[in-house]
Amino acid sequence: MPTLPDFRLETHFARWEFTARYHLTASDAQTLPLSELLALADDDGRERWESLALGYTEVRGLPALREAIAATYAEAQPEDILCFAGAEEGIYLAMRTLLEPSDHVVVLTPNYQAAETVPSAVAQVTGVALRPEDGWALDVDAIERTLRPNTRMVSVNFPNNPTGAVAAPEAWQRLVDLCTERGILLFSDEVYRGLELNRDPLPQATDLSGTALSLNVMSKAYGLPGLRIGWIACRDQAVLDRLERAKHYTTICNSAPSEVLALIALRARDQLLTRNRGIVAANLPLFTAFFDRYPDLFEFTAPDGGCVTYPRYLGPDGVEAMCESLVEQAGVLLLPSSIYSSTLTETPTDRFRIGLGRQNPGPALAAWADWLEQR
Repeated sequence: MPTLPDFRLETHFARWEFTARYHLTASDAQTLPLSELLALADDDGRERWESLALGYTEVRGLPALREAIAATYAEAQPEDILCFAGAEEGIYLAMRTLLEPSDHVVVLTPNYQAAETVPSAVAQVTGVALRPEDGWALDVDAIERTLRPNTRMVSVNFPNNPTGAVAAPEAWQRLVDLCTERGILLFSDEVYRGLELNRDPLPQATDLSGTALSLNVMSKAYGLPGLRIGWIACRDQAVLDRLERAKHYTTICNSAPSEVLALIALRARDQLLTRNRGIVAANLPLFTAFFDRYPDLFEFTAPDGGCVTYPRYLGPDGVEAMCESLVEQAGVLLLPSSIYSSTLTETPTDRFRIGLGRQNPGPALAAWADWLEQR
C-alpha cells in the first residue's frame, strides 16, 4: 500500500491539544472521571470490574459488551458486532480489507481525513461535496452520478464531522436503497449519533440494510475516548469474518478493563446521552451570543447533530492566520479549514471547527473576545 500522507488533524493536535490553554475545538463530549462511570454500574458490571483478570480477550469483543452494543440497534444481533480499538482501526481495516485496486469508492467531503486517505491508498476514489450553500445537505443525485460499474463502496458520516450536518431522512433512505439495489457497500460513520437536539437520530445503516456497515465508538457521543473501544455492526457475516481475520494483524483483541467500562457505560447509555445532550444544549446559547457580537467576522449555525460545527470566518486576514494567531497569542485552539482540505473536491477555505460538547466554555470564549478586542 502506498505511504499514507500525514494525518493533518493529529499533527496539529500533537502540537497544540495538550499545550493550548483552551481546547475549543474538541470533537468529543465532556468525559467522566472513572469514579462517576463506576457509580453508574449495575451489580453485574461492578462485579465484572472488581473481579477482572487482565488476560487476553475475545477477538470480536467481550460477549456481554457485544450484546449491549447490539441492543443499541433495531436489527443487529451480538454476532453482528465486531469490536475495535477505537473507530480509526475500524475505518482502516474496513478500507484495507474490503477494497481492491480495481474497486471504486465514493466519499463525502469534508470529512475525517482517514475516510478519504485510506481508501485512496487502495482503490479509485471520487469525492462528493457537502456544500455550505445547500446547508451541507446530502445530495443523493450527485452520488448516483459518480457511480460506476466497479463502485464497491459509498462512505458517509452523519452527523457529519466537521459540519454537524445530518441528512434528511428521505435522502438517507434513498441512499441506503440505492446502495442495496446496486450491490454497493454503504460504510456509515455514526459516531455522533445520539447528540441530536431537535430531531430524531437517523436510522442506523445496518438496521436498514443487511449489507451496510455501521461504525460507532465510545469516544464521541458517549464522551469516553480514553476507553479506545469502537465497533462495526454488519449483518453480513462474511464481511465480519474478513474483518476479524484482518484484526489478527493489528490489535488482535481489546483491553479487558476498557471492555468492562464500555459495558457499564452502554448499560447506562440513556443517562450518558441525556447528560451530553444537555451540555451541548447549555453551550449553544453561549456560542450563539459570542458570534452574534461579531457579525462582521463570523457566520455561525448550530449543528443538526453531534457536538461540532463549522462556522465561517469573514475577517480579511483569513481563517488560517486567525486560528494560528489565536492559539499562539491567546491560547485558544481551533481547527482551520486546511485540516479538512480534500484532494477529491473543492472544500471551503474560510471555515473552522469548534466543539460544543465540553463543559464551561465561558473562559475560552472570554479569552477569544479579549483577543478580538485588542487587535
